[in-house]
Amino acid sequence: MQIETTYAVFYHEGKFPPKCIDYARVLPSLLDATDALARYDQALRGMHNSGILLAPLRNQEAVLSSRMEGTFSTMDEIMQLEAEYGELGEGQTDDKRSDAIETYLYQRALATAQQQMSEGRPLTPSLLRSMHQQLLSYGRGANKSPGSFKTEQNYIGERGNRQVSYVPIAPEKLISGIDALFDFVADKSQPILLRTALAHVEFEALHPFQDGNGRVGRMLITLMLWSDGAISAPHFYISRYFADHKAEYIERMREVSAHEAWDEWCVFFLTAVKAQAIHNLEVAASIRSLYERMKLRFAEVLASKWSVQALDFVFTSPVFYNNRFTGNAGIPANTAARFSRMLLDAGLLQTVREASGRTPAIYRFEPLMELVRV
Repeated sequence: MQIETTYAVFYHEGKFPPKCIDYARVLPSLLDATDALARYDQALRGMHNSGILLAPLRNQEAVLSSRMEGTFSTMDEIMQLEAEYGELGEGQTDDKRSDAIETYLYQRALATAQQQMSEGRPLTPSLLRSMHQQLLSYGRGANKSPGSFKTEQNYIGERGNRQVSYVPIAPEKLISGIDALFDFVADKSQPILLRTALAHVEFEALHPFQDGNGRVGRMLITLMLWSDGAISAPHFYISRYFADHKAEYIERMREVSAHEAWDEWCVFFLTAVKAQAIHNLEVAASIRSLYERMKLRFAEVLASKWSVQALDFVFTSPVFYNNRFTGNAGIPANTAARFSRMLLDAGLLQTVREASGRTPAIYRFEPLMELVRV
């Protein structure tokens, strides 16, 4: 198919990083975003178990970021898939579930990167390729060189339309572009939020992979903020704002290459950080409040020293196979089996799928799902 680039914007070669940012214009948004993010992070620091409480937000991010690329799935589908497969490859898949599996792989790729960085692996092009390889290991992108940078020119435009809206960097110039990007990422002379804003738009402009660039680029935001200490735990996700303002998000990035509109992009990005931090703070507060209420309720229903372990399990895995609860919750198996019956009777769990033969039942902790569904 012939590609039409008459009206396309081309990559801004030689213009990254920008030589001058108008700080007078950007500073108010930078201060607002920094303050909102600090308040959100303070709330994280006040949670002794933020990893448990905010684990569903990573699934929420996976759903929204994937949805922006035309992959549609729901939180319930992702959580059920996680319960069923644990490690992707167990059981069988089918085409009807391919969107859910691709979204599931997004959250797995992000979780794996966060785990590796917590163990000392730096944020490098190698880590991004590793994330990309996991992200595209199944589904529509599996034949698009997972884990490898592009070797042919790629284009951005409407699916099925020959008219291209944006032409990323040429593949023969990509490595120098990636090197410049990561030199910039490592330069601490700029505030971390500005560096993250500029790094994200540059990554998307480079479009270094055949597929999956939008999703990897949005993962990069979380990883940069966390690795530079802007957030104390890797639980800040921004795709909700980008999804709600998708047309402006795309246009602001395009304007960077078309008219060197770096300042306008930075203001948009910082506005997104502020809005998302406020929203995430509200969600985190709601989840924490639910956890405290459920701690009392579980203690009342279960009347056991194991009630907190049971609660932590359903917060970490709000959709689960009953045998995973009885085997992985750190509770004696017979006790856990009794707990699931008691929680069902109390209305705290709902049955997603009844047990059948040797296949155990799947249960859902609906109070938490109501807070994080998108």
